[in-house]
Amino acid sequence: MFPKTTHILFFSLLTHLSAVAQTGSPAEPVRYVGGETVDPTVHEGRLRYAIGVESRQTVRVNRTHAEWADDHGWTYNHAPNLCYWNNTFYQQYLSNPVDEHISPGQTLITTSKDGRQWSKPTVVFPPYVPPKGVQIPDSSNGYMMHQRMGFYVAPNGRLLVLAFYGHAEDPFKEGGIGRVVREAYKDGSYGPIYFIRYTSHKTVNGVQWNETNTSYPFYKKSPDAGFIDACNALLSDKLMTFQWWDEDRGLDGFYNGKEGREALSYYRRKDGKTVALWKWSHSGLSSDNGQTFSKPVKVPTFVMAGGKQWGQRTEDGRYAICYNPTEYNEHRFPLIVVSGDDGILYDNMLIVQGEVPPRRFFGRWKDFGPCYTRGIEEGNGNPPGNDMWLTYSMNKEDIWVSRVPTPIRYTVSGPVADNFDGLTLNGGVTDWNIYAPQWAPVTVVNSPNGTGKCLELSDKDPYDYARAIRVFEEGNRIETKLKIRAAQNNTGTLEIDLTDRYGNRPVRLRFDEKGNIVVTNGSQEKVIQTYQAGKWYEVGFRVNASLNGSYDLAIDGKTVLEKAALAEAVKSVERLSIRTGPYRNLPNRKTPNEDPEPPLPGADEPVSPALFYVDDVRISTSK
Repeated sequence: MFPKTTHILFFSLLTHLSAVAQTGSPAEPVRYVGGETVDPTVHEGRLRYAIGVESRQTVRVNRTHAEWADDHGWTYNHAPNLCYWNNTFYQQYLSNPVDEHISPGQTLITTSKDGRQWSKPTVVFPPYVPPKGVQIPDSSNGYMMHQRMGFYVAPNGRLLVLAFYGHAEDPFKEGGIGRVVREAYKDGSYGPIYFIRYTSHKTVNGVQWNETNTSYPFYKKSPDAGFIDACNALLSDKLMTFQWWDEDRGLDGFYNGKEGREALSYYRRKDGKTVALWKWSHSGLSSDNGQTFSKPVKVPTFVMAGGKQWGQRTEDGRYAICYNPTEYNEHRFPLIVVSGDDGILYDNMLIVQGEVPPRRFFGRWKDFGPCYTRGIEEGNGNPPGNDMWLTYSMNKEDIWVSRVPTPIRYTVSGPVADNFDGLTLNGGVTDWNIYAPQWAPVTVVNSPNGTGKCLELSDKDPYDYARAIRVFEEGNRIETKLKIRAAQNNTGTLEIDLTDRYGNRPVRLRFDEKGNIVVTNGSQEKVIQTYQAGKWYEVGFRVNASLNGSYDLAIDGKTVLEKAALAEAVKSVERLSIRTGPYRNLPNRKTPNEDPEPPLPGADEPVSPALFYVDDVRISTSK
């Protein structure tokens, strides 16, 4: 027997440890409580979609025709950032000729008024050139750009653009030089480049960076008092500048002794506490607006590797975290979102971006998939509407943006009747998930028959496709009708799938490049009839997804196939998928990532364009 005082101390200790370990505390700032996990064998991970996400490619690299891309032809593009200022989206990203962390490196910006049409990128921070007559130590590998944040909207309304210069191949600690800043003006031009902070580390040769041995002046030399005020406001914002920690570490006490990790993202909970999110599943908590943070801890329920995670409070008052839910560091897909009410507990793992197109150009550390996700930081603008805006790189090659409607949802109730007439030309497509590369856009257009509007899927990309997905009420008996019109019948394909919630494709139909309508009956493909260019066809499916399920197919009201076997056994269906190319699942987790390969043949040249129209989509469901 232990004395009574020992019992009291023991239970007091247990109570204390229980309080410390409470979810939402520094011991576990966040937790994923959902039951959904990723199947690593398929791109979509067998997850449901966050309904209505619109994903558009903003930069498509081109090595041969640089004038069609960024005028440089560089094929490593990564680490984008996003803000909204002066009624304009600003998207910043870094770029190297071929490989990650290999010089030279530069930073570019592209802008957009609506998030759909983006300007040609322009260089905002060029490759670093050391000052003449200054012997730069540690420079044998040249210089590179590296940044964890790109924008800051100051209290005086000025927009600052920022980036970090360092030595290749390691810009951290002794490899860093300093952070540069310039102002974006409302007329689309930019002010002079200044250093706003030099790294606190000395070089390996003991040199301390300052204005005498760097290529740009210190920001306080600016003749613009408003610019200096904006810079001072940023430097005093200890939460915003904590994003700089992993490039510098602050030997001079700049970070007030805070301990961080890589690639900070943060948001404020409803109780005022600030949640920090870093790579590799790490998180921390602050009760004083970021002046101090708890020691970063690894959150076991958030499975991820070295890709960035992004968290924010959404327009509906809830919270969302986006990341790649996989420990495969070289295979970062899909991009998902989880959401919750309080910024502590998260549920419902859903797809934001489930596509992984072929990587057209090999490069060192160019991981497969959509990765390094960033949104719009608190204070850096709020676009019209209730959407969450995200930016990321695809295969560390092309740059993308996704608009995620809130509240985030994954199910639909009731019948679908979409004729697109009420939509804005070139605008969003309500309740449809859109995947639109630059050379394969999805667009709301006037109908080619002269009445109403419809959805246009065009494609001239040799290695990618346009895709539109409509989620409908899940059921094992559904009836679907839609109208399809091809502008040609000798090039391009349009594939129509009905899928279940996991992405299995029991019903498949294709308008092929030979002018045939082809369907799948069990394991066999069958030509049903030919189709003509410029003519509308109404395609109707009646699907029974129960045991030994089947489907009937009608073209223009005439039944052309009865009780066809499903291509895959499913219990229900809930998605209509339309794309201008074949189903793909390569690269997969076994595809070598670092084996050098030549560029994909013809990657820089458009193919013969194909154009398809979709209209009058009607879907009804019975359980």
